[in-house]
Amino acid sequence: MIQMQDVSLRREERQILDHVQLHVQEGEHWVILGRNGSGKTTLLELMTGYMFPSQGRIDVLGNRYGQCDVREVRKQIGYISQTLIEKLTLRDPVWEVVATGAYAFLRFYQAIPDEVQNKARQLLEEMDFGKLADQPLGTLSQGERKKVMLARSLMADPKLLIMDEPCAGLDLYEREKMLAEIDRLRQRDMTVIYVTHHIEEIMPLFTHVALVRDGRIAAAGPKHDVLTQETIKLTYDIPVDIQWVEGRPWIRVRSGG
Repeated sequence: MIQMQDVSLRREERQILDHVQLHVQEGEHWVILGRNGSGKTTLLELMTGYMFPSQGRIDVLGNRYGQCDVREVRKQIGYISQTLIEKLTLRDPVWEVVATGAYAFLRFYQAIPDEVQNKARQLLEEMDFGKLADQPLGTLSQGERKKVMLARSLMADPKLLIMDEPCAGLDLYEREKMLAEIDRLRQRDMTVIYVTHHIEEIMPLFTHVALVRDGRIAAAGPKHDVLTQETIKLTYDIPVDIQWVEGRPWIRVRSGG
């Protein structure tokens, strides 16, 4: 699904990524964890072809970047980010915002086919959002808007879904509702890449974790192998205890940490 081979990115004097090796196979779902400025979002920008590395090779869905039409590859990728939410028109009805995902538009300027509208409404019903379908996007809470973005990303039936901190800024209730929807993605035939700061957001859906520190992959692999006290301390410089509860990891910072 994704092969990043010896990928580095340098901007003037700053080394943003340094010889990254990351291999995501079909059937795997990955979480990327790391401190602010470690390079997490940059990895996503490279995966989606919005940035290109200074050196190295990137293959996504069987296409090698630099030797393919990246615009065609992006049609198979769903992407959720705060910057995308900010570009949407708040007065548009929720169902229409969802429907734009079928074409990767920001809004419609022509008639919308009935089958596209019906699919958008069906996705909202599946998320128990049918009653909000005709409301303007601007009337929704932050958490509700992010669920709308999730529905929008599913309109094109992507093979790869990439999410950049989808739970950022949400309160506990809205975060858990959003995470429940994300965990339901295991019912779909796609690979999910999820960036977060918070280890407790790793739902049972996720199979693998990559820890990023200072532009390098500190550890990567199956989540139970990677999420250890030693690797978390290496990544965050904080000693913790980790406990798994119902398929989710929870950490407690050790006294004096």
